[in-house]
Amino acid sequence: MASPDDFRRLALALGGAEEGSHMGHPDFRVGGRIFAALGSPDPAWGMVQLLPEQQALAIDADPAFRPAAGAWGRKGSTLVKLHAVPDEWLERSLRWAWENHAAAGNRR
Repeated sequence: MASPDDFRRLALALGGAEEGSHMGHPDFRVGGRIFAALGSPDPAWGMVQLLPEQQALAIDADPAFRPAAGAWGRKGSTLVKLHAVPDEWLERSLRWAWENHAAAGNRR
């Protein structure tokens, strides 16, 4: 099970990842694009920006995942309950989010 520090450490271990801030919450970017964030809706949660298919796999695999509200959730923004997520799934979801955004940055 993960803490905010674990989430931060795993996110920043991904190649080219940098920590920033968006709307008062720490975020993690690659190529200037946010792939993950901490503290929304509260400090017990993280967010990973997945493809809708990846989001469905994560939600089916573990109840620690749920879609964010509204259009963001329908586009793959996925909330992660940190104290409930298995380490393997946290690492997998962060890597997916990072890969999605690193690849998108290379297409620009």
